[in-house]
Parts: sequence; structure tokens; C-alpha cells
Amino acid sequence: MTSRTTRNLLMTCTAIVALSAVQSRAQEPAAAEATVLETIVVKGKRVAVPAGGVADTPLASQTTAEEIEANQITSLDDLGRSLEPGVSFNRNTRSVNIRGLEQNRVVTTIDGIPIPYLQDGAREADGGADSFSFSSLSTIDIVRGADSSRAGSGALGGAVVLRTLEPEDLIGEGRDWGGVAKSTYDSEDRSFGGSAAVAKRIENTSVLFQGGYRRGHERDNQGEVGGYSTTRSEPNPADFNEYNLLFKLRQYTDSGHVFGFTGERFERDEDIDNRTGQSLTSTYRPGNLDGSEDIRRDRLSLDYRFDAVGDDAWIDRANAVFYWQNVLRENGAEGSRATSPAGAYSRNNTFEERSIGFAGNAETSFVTGDLSHQMTGGLNIAFSKASQYSGGNDTCPGGPYPTNPRLPFYSCNFLHTNQSDMPDVDGKTLGVFIEDKIGLRDGPFFLTPGLRYDWYDYDPTATVAYTSGANYTGMPAGQSEGQFSPKLRASYEPDPGVELYAQWAMGFRAPDVSELYLNYGAPGTYLTVGNPNLEPETSNGFEIGANLGDDDFGGHLGAFYNRYRNFIDSESRVDPTGTYPMGITEYFNRNKVRIYGLELSGHKRFNNGMRVYGALSLADGEDLDSGESIRSVPPLKVVLGTGYATETWGADLVFTAAKGVENDADANTIDAPGYGIFDLTGWWEPEQTQGLTIRAGIYNIFDKTYYDAVNLATITTPQPDAYYSEPGRTFKVSLTQRF
Repeated sequence: MTSRTTRNLLMTCTAIVALSAVQSRAQEPAAAEATVLETIVVKGKRVAVPAGGVADTPLASQTTAEEIEANQITSLDDLGRSLEPGVSFNRNTRSVNIRGLEQNRVVTTIDGIPIPYLQDGAREADGGADSFSFSSLSTIDIVRGADSSRAGSGALGGAVVLRTLEPEDLIGEGRDWGGVAKSTYDSEDRSFGGSAAVAKRIENTSVLFQGGYRRGHERDNQGEVGGYSTTRSEPNPADFNEYNLLFKLRQYTDSGHVFGFTGERFERDEDIDNRTGQSLTSTYRPGNLDGSEDIRRDRLSLDYRFDAVGDDAWIDRANAVFYWQNVLRENGAEGSRATSPAGAYSRNNTFEERSIGFAGNAETSFVTGDLSHQMTGGLNIAFSKASQYSGGNDTCPGGPYPTNPRLPFYSCNFLHTNQSDMPDVDGKTLGVFIEDKIGLRDGPFFLTPGLRYDWYDYDPTATVAYTSGANYTGMPAGQSEGQFSPKLRASYEPDPGVELYAQWAMGFRAPDVSELYLNYGAPGTYLTVGNPNLEPETSNGFEIGANLGDDDFGGHLGAFYNRYRNFIDSESRVDPTGTYPMGITEYFNRNKVRIYGLELSGHKRFNNGMRVYGALSLADGEDLDSGESIRSVPPLKVVLGTGYATETWGADLVFTAAKGVENDADANTIDAPGYGIFDLTGWWEPEQTQGLTIRAGIYNIFDKTYYDAVNLATITTPQPDAYYSEPGRTFKVSLTQRF
């Protein structure tokens, strides 16, 4: 099915569902309302988590589908702005940032399946962790801190744990079907989107179909200078299309077992008019350079869930998923060179990871003497293949590179295309964990020791695209290593509304295949190379905190201190042999890095419909050997809000502020001044139309020019500062119909 056919199908389905919703409401009694999507994490109660159990920890906070809708969240940017001030999304690296760590140091899972962060290392085909649609989600759990005991390799900063819609999320009590349809317009990128989800139960079998489509343009900023080249401060014109499809089949049994099948696809394609790279005198003249950014993720999975229906069961609950997944990231360019070597030019850089795996966990409770035990164990196994390739075209004397003689046409040395910059890599990973929450039978004190073992094996395999490259000198060696990650948590839980805890946990991250095996460049130019001798990163994390209260009045307090060893980074140096006169860039292990910080949040709901809430996130990071600050660590950020709600309408006013960041040591980077912005949102449920909710919001009400420090951390390009600014005043409107 082509993308155009899929988009037309999605738009048709959305319209049919919306019309069906209005008609069904006219025919049904008013009392037959769809239930609100369930909240999975409830303080003091058992927590239902996806296979793997990553989010079953007091260090996790949850955003439900109801909160996603109420705050009009359509991106990870929106999530960090409105609900999770300690979470950011770096649009340059296309990665989630938690407590100052991002890219492959934050784990993302969807229904227990890891979504890999693809790091090209040379051609900017990076990303993948954002390859999902918020319209398909039921909950988002943010797990903070370096704890590999549940999440496994990569959870140095934390984890983003996603759960997609289940049929029971849509089917109300006493009914055998249900659904929701939604449409949204966002002036920030002039995007319009629609989504629809329908679920049907037939005896003990349920099915769900969900689809969404969104179309828009470049993200706005506060730049006012158009034109071309390095003086342009307006964003480059762009058009994007995004769609997702989700299908689920569930077979329930009277004995507590649930068997299922899931199919999912997400795709986003963006075309860019790269005017910042064009000028009247440069290599690319106006109208002669376009770019593209694409991401696609497909998965098929067999799902299993068990909840004991009696007290005599050996296992209280279990989750498992057996999956196939393919994640593809593309970065491309197409144009025509006006200077030597003049003529047609194109690039299509791809990085792909295909995997098949299993993830599962089980929990049992028992008593030994005066001690109670809640023991959880889990297993993760995956087999993967990572592939990188750059296809393209150049006009070069002697024919397309690399078949033409490089001498004396030195300019052609730079045209590295139709090749792979690393071998294909077959990967095998294994993770096993066990932990036990031990307490006095009726006491409030608990001690939870845990231990995880991770093992990985990378086997580079030769391909013609890699061995025919200009810089090929031989196949690199594989790497295989294992790591134990223990943890210990103590907690005091005198009642369901109070939990005080202290935790020590070790974290672990295996090197990425690009960090090990990248080989990009050519003699006479430059070299960017991996390091097959890299050591895995490790961390020691200490945290104390408290979770207090309930939905009406409560909050969280947490302080953390993390030390990292063998932190993987890259540096450039001069080649003493002169083979690469433009220098060599190579990965290496930093010795010691530390990040510490504080997080606060609280909320209070009053009987008259008023509520107040707020959150604060503060962190500081430093390389202890060099004294350099870790620029990916965000500054102090505060979110304060107040709202009022009745049964049919409500409104919220939110103030978001961040401290400024200066980096006087590097003149090529951009400082981020401090800022404070206001957002106003509101909703209305017309009594005349059962199940319809209209939401609207005005963001950055006073049209303030401000910058996100996380997005500036890696910026070294010559555009004016305003080019990297955040959007000014924008608005968003959405209509949701439940039935």
C-alpha cells in the first residue's frame, strides 16, 4: 500500500468514525458513556506494567491518555513543556533528554519492546526513539535515574516507557464496543491531523484498530530574515506527512490468561528546501538544494498477559512479548552543484536495525517466617542486524566516485557515496534480572535488592559496499562482554499515601555499533573512525526521595547523584602521518563524569473546582578530569500552573521558566538566555453533544523570544541566533468525540 493510499484510507476512516459517533450518541441513552482511559499507576496500589517491568519503581511518573489529551500533547516537546520539566527532546539529535543524558543513554520501550536509537556517526541519519504516534498511546511512564536492573543496557539517564491502547481502554463497562475520534490543528507548524480508534468485543475476543494521520510544515521560530545562506534566520521551508497504524487482537480466558497479536506501523517523511545552504555565489545556487528526513518503524508481536484469579496460584502476574521489529532512519539531499565538480548531486543516507526478540517478566508473592516477599524476575533476548549505507550521485571526472581515479581530481576525494561507512553488524543481547521486595509481614519498612546481568555480542560482517570504500583497510574485530548491575532500595510506606525511599543502583551501556566500527573518510581528506576497543559505560547512582499524597493533594521530592565511568565521547586531533591532513575524529572513553540534581513536584485540588500545581528540575554535570561542563545537562526549569474546572468546561494558566546558560569557553556555540513564558488552555464539553470535547490553547501568550538550551548544546553552524529560537505565539485547537 502506498503512502498516499494509506493517508486516504486514514482520512476516510476518521470521517466515518466521527459520523458514526454522532449517530450513535443520538440513538443511545445518555447514561451509556464511554469510560475514561484507565490510569495504570495509582499510588499505593499494584502497578500493571508492560513486559519487562521497567516502570515498576518509585522513580517513575506517569502521563495517562486523558492527560495527553487534556494538554494537547502531540510531541515529546509538548510533554517536557507542560508535564515533565526534567524531560526534553533534542531536535538536532532527535533524542529524549532525561537528567542531562540523551541519545543512546536513555532507553525507550513500547509495549515492552526496545526502540533503538540509531546513531549514524557521520551522515546525520540519527534518531528512531521518537518513531511513535501520541494518538496511539494509553500511558507514558518516565523513569528517572541510572538503573539498569530493570531497563538493561542504556538506562543511564532513565527510560521512556510507552504503552499503546488496548481494547479495554475504549470499551466502556456494560458495552461490547467503543471508540474515539480526534482532529487537531497546530499553528506552530501549521499542521492538521486526525486519528480514530475503534474496539469491539465478541464473547472472549476483542479487536482494536487505530490509525492517525498528520500533515504540516516547518516548525516556526522568531526569526524575521528570509533569503538564503548564513544570514537567514527564518526556518527552512519544509513539508511533512506522518501516519501510524495499530491493530490488536486479544483472546481472554476465564483463568486469567490473555493471548494477543499486535501489528504496528509508524512513518514520517519530511521534505526541506535547504535555503541556508544556498546562495548566489556558493556551490548550491537558490533552488538547487533540497533535503529530506524520514523515519519508519514496523513491528509484529505475539503478546501474553496473566493475572491470577485465585490465591493459590504460584505466579501472581506475568507479561511477555515475542516480537519482530524494523526501524529505518533516512537523511537525504538532492540538488545541483554550480562549482567543481559541477552537476547533479544526491545523497540518501540510511541506518537500519532489524531485530527479533523476547521480553518477559513474572511476579510472585510469598511469606517466609516474619518476612513477606514480592519477587520479580525477567528475561530479555534479542537478535539484531544493523546496516548503514549511503547511496548517491556526483558528477566527477572519470565517472562517479569511487570508481574514478582520485588523482589528480582531489575534489572528488570528498565525494564518499555508494558505500557503507561500517560493516553490517550482527548483534546478540541477553538480559536477566531478579529483585525481591522484602518486608516485615505487617510493617511499613521494605528492602528491595536486585541484580541484573547483561551480555552482548557484536559480529561485524563484510559487505561489498563496505570493503570497496576508499578507506577500507581490513575487517575490525568483534566485541563481546557481560556486566552485572546490582541495586538496593530501602523504603518506608506507613500508608498508601506515603512512600519514602533511598536507592543505590548501577547502570550500564554497551557501545553502539557505529561507535565501534564507523570508518568514514578517505586518504588526502579526513577520517572519522570508531574505536573497537571501547569499554562499556558504567554508572553508580544514588537517590533519596518521597512520593506523597494522592490525586487530590500530593507531590514528589527527589535528589540524585550519579557518577559515570568510561563515558563514550569523540574528539578531533591532527594526523601526525599526514595521511588525513584535515584531521582525525575518533571515539574514546572519558574517565569520570558526574551529574547531580533535584526534582520537585506537587499539586492540590480544591472542592470548588480550583487546582494548583508545579514542578521543578535542577541538574549540574561536569567532566571531573577536565572540569568541562556537560552541555547536554539542561538548566533549572520551573513549571507553575493553576486551573479551574466544572463538569462541562475548564481552563488552565501555566507559567514555564528556565535559567540561562552561558558557554564562554567555546565561541562557536550559542548561549541560551533565561526565559519565562505563559500558556493558556481551555476545554468545553457541550451538553447537547454527548461525548464531544473541544480544546484550545494559546502558547507563549506574550510572544517572547526564547531558546531551549538542550537544542543548542550541539549547535556550531553559522546561522544567526534567531534561527535557533523557539516558536512565538501559537495556538492549537482539537475536537475529540468518544462513543
